[in-house]
Amino acid sequence: MATFEDSYKHQGQRKQLVNELKKKGISDAGVLAAIGKVPRHFFFERTFHEFAYKDQAFPIGDGQTISHPFTVAYQSQVLHVQKGEKILEIGTGSGYQACVLLELGAKLYTIERQANLYHKTKAFLHEMGYRAHFFLGDGSKGLPSHAPFDKIIVTAGAPFVPPALVSQLKAGGIMIIPVGDEKNQRMLSVIKKTDGSFDQVELDSFRFVPLIGDNAW
Repeated sequence: MATFEDSYKHQGQRKQLVNELKKKGISDAGVLAAIGKVPRHFFFERTFHEFAYKDQAFPIGDGQTISHPFTVAYQSQVLHVQKGEKILEIGTGSGYQACVLLELGAKLYTIERQANLYHKTKAFLHEMGYRAHFFLGDGSKGLPSHAPFDKIIVTAGAPFVPPALVSQLKAGGIMIIPVGDEKNQRMLSVIKKTDGSFDQVELDSFRFVPLIGDNAW
């Protein structure tokens, strides 16, 4: 296992980040505790550790970024994660959002379309001691063989709500997905009804990398 250093300085920086997120409207105690526990600097090269606890996105290679801590906290909060829920994450990316969901007690299934990121993040989270079910493939199609899911979280901007993903939600399940053009999206909370249709609630505006796939861009 790799050696990770989580110093008092890093822990103090996380506390400062948590306080900053509180001021920005994150109120869920479980989400704040998870953000306070996951060592975000582990996802950065040592040279860039000074940026790890700033509320900003940062490049991680392959044209991808590690999301703003606020964005991760926001999506986690509106997903209303309950311990033991089976959750599908579309877009593993760096794995930071996955770690927060796992800290919240999710039984996590996560899918990534880029092979380099998939292999790197799967090995990295394993070294950190986090356990999830990792898949390489087109996230816009979901994981029908493992459905249904209690919740689905999409971490890339989609042009519309993919019907394939809604179909993989349990009745009463929630999906959080940013929908819009390739530059700006509106976060939607999609709630599946017992007849298979869904209601959606528009939340705040965000900017994500595009969701690429057969049911997306």
